[in-house]
Amino acid sequence: MQEEYRRKLAQVAQLSPEQAREKLFAELEQELLEEKAQRIKKMEEQFKKEAEERAREILLTVMQRIVRDQVAESTITTVRLPDDELKSRIIGKEGRNIKTFERLTGVNILIDETPQVVTLSSFDPVRREIAHRALEDLVSDGRIQPARIEEAVKKAKKEVEKIINEAGEELVYRAGVLDLPPEIVNLLGRFKFRSSYGQNMIEHTLEVVNIGKALAAELKADVELVKKACLLHDIGKAVSAEIEGPHDQVGALICRQHGIDEIVVRTFEGHHSGDFPNPEAVIVYLADTISAHRPGARREDFNAYINRIKTMENIALSFPGVKEAYAIAAGREVRVIVNPQELREAEMVNLAHQISRQIHEQVKNFPGQIKVTVIRETRVNAYVTAKIQ
Repeated sequence: MQEEYRRKLAQVAQLSPEQAREKLFAELEQELLEEKAQRIKKMEEQFKKEAEERAREILLTVMQRIVRDQVAESTITTVRLPDDELKSRIIGKEGRNIKTFERLTGVNILIDETPQVVTLSSFDPVRREIAHRALEDLVSDGRIQPARIEEAVKKAKKEVEKIINEAGEELVYRAGVLDLPPEIVNLLGRFKFRSSYGQNMIEHTLEVVNIGKALAAELKADVELVKKACLLHDIGKAVSAEIEGPHDQVGALICRQHGIDEIVVRTFEGHHSGDFPNPEAVIVYLADTISAHRPGARREDFNAYINRIKTMENIALSFPGVKEAYAIAAGREVRVIVNPQELREAEMVNLAHQISRQIHEQVKNFPGQIKVTVIRETRVNAYVTAKIQ
């Protein structure tokens, strides 16, 4: 009877028992796959939500610990004079005093009609500080002649060297890194007279160290490695006028010359190029970016900002197939619109990389990173004409 039942059921369903079994298993497998996919999607969403909340919590914890001042970046220093008569004495007979002063200090003296003020101009803040101290000494003494100028400049150099050395020792002490060569400590001390986009370099460096330590502790990374790499990440800026090249690469070269551990050098070497050999390198990059981008951290000259914006847009427009280019998000992103008839979709990736490479080569001294977005849009229009009744 069972065999007869199976035979009649197979005739009605037009399936053999083996085919029915396979069909049932296939349907069950499909149902299980769909349920599995739904569960995976649900778990991914849950993990993403938890990860975002945890990341937000870590960043907030780190940022709450950081409260530092910022100072305005400047390439000039003014010296007050008790009397305008001193201007002629600073110039000297046939300009011999001012020429001697500029030759010994490497700083330009600007003397104009501003009453009782002399301006010192130089991109090197250390030289400018030496000139400032030497000129104030000469003005207070009253004797301004080539021999006295040379004596005042030597004295000022010794004073500034002492300040730099003390500033370097204080910086490494506050950072908690005490095993650095004296030459590296001295270079770090130069940060006392340097600023970048209005942010004092000592304050910025300490800020990056503190953020890096907090992130490393939260993420269970090597805190000591992150601390030392954060301290040294901008050391190339201390000699940027003396050695050509990106400051991260210059800093890596200097540290290798003075025997800094290779793992430390590699950890901070790529904080602008995006080369991260270990998790600690990513933390250094994040700490530097957070410090640079927090509200009020940096300030940029208006004319320099406008020129940077125009340069980025012109670079993008110089490529064939580019229809329009706009710098948005305060110059942190370049949005490029291409002509779909001239540029294929497969060529967009190459264009974005070419534009970013050109910007990297031609645009100097920009904070953080610049994002290049290429948009290729195809529009199709159709028109409906009204019927006349």
